[in-house]
Amino acid sequence: MNVPNNIIFRKVKMSPENTKQLYEKYPLIFGQKDLDMRQTAMCWGFECGNGWYTIINEICANIQNHIDNKNDSIKYKKERGELPADAPSYPQIEATQVKEKFGGLRFYTNYSDEYIDGVIAMAESMSLKTCEQCGNPGNDESDGYWISTLCEPCREEDKKRWQKREEEAKKLLTVKMNDVTVAP
Repeated sequence: MNVPNNIIFRKVKMSPENTKQLYEKYPLIFGQKDLDMRQTAMCWGFECGNGWYTIINEICANIQNHIDNKNDSIKYKKERGELPADAPSYPQIEATQVKEKFGGLRFYTNYSDEYIDGVIAMAESMSLKTCEQCGNPGNDESDGYWISTLCEPCREEDKKRWQKREEEAKKLLTVKMNDVTVAP
């Protein structure tokens, strides 16, 4: 089969290059990436296509900026005596899972507030109009089995790939059935 390595049974994985860039750019948000699967789903990486890289990058930039601003404000208030010196910092948000579900991006975290919920909701909404494969404008559509958000060229390529897989599977099944001898 000539199926791209990053696509396995309709599960799409972000490329190692893009994954590495996000991990390096936002090490605090993706601090759970090296944890065991019993502790986090981030151990599986980004379970979505490269087309949503920019959306994920923007989610992370907005979240980290929000956290940094909150902590700067707390530090400033401590210096001015408006808060006790032992007042806690704003918690660091960590992604616990990033994936595609029902044709849209899902970005789960260990903590949030109204601002972060809004950033994530906006990004998830944008993903329903952005091709998961290439990042061009797309739409969410079902092929009868799977809902995916793709542009027309990527949707056609996807259909061809799955038709080919189905034909190859039928050939394999036919060969195996012909090799079976039925006992009298």
